[in-house]
Amino acid sequence: MENTSTDPDTKELSVHDCWKYLQSVSIGRIALVNGEMPEIFPVNFVPNYGTVLFRTGPGTKHDALREGAVIALEADGFNRYGTIAWSVILKGRPEFVTQPEDIQEAVDAGLSPWQPGAKDILVRVTPTEVSGRRFVISPPTKWWPPRDPKAPEVNDDGLH
Repeated sequence: MENTSTDPDTKELSVHDCWKYLQSVSIGRIALVNGEMPEIFPVNFVPNYGTVLFRTGPGTKHDALREGAVIALEADGFNRYGTIAWSVILKGRPEFVTQPEDIQEAVDAGLSPWQPGAKDILVRVTPTEVSGRRFVISPPTKWWPPRDPKAPEVNDDGLH
């Protein structure tokens, strides 16, 4: 994750902190390439001994995962006050898990699909890169200029 911000309220996370944050949530998004098109899918996941496990079923995601290309998993969150946010990105190659003891380990870790239907394909992502950042959430007044109530409305094509 590249951070081009010079804001002192933004902090690069250590790998240890990235895993700590990943353990605090159970939903993220995986990004992968399907043919020549990028795809993003929400997944529920569990961190497991330095890897991430998620379940899927037959379909577009499974077809793209079978290609074995590098994927990215991204998860985000914020503190209970909505003042500090974080984002973690994990990159790696997917591997289908078929050993009964590994499947049981995923079940014991609490991995279960949220949607109905067959999600009996277990996928493990072993990361080649883990990065993240934590930052103070700026109030809208800091990044969005105040509106002059007397100014004419401007639509998307610049016309009044």
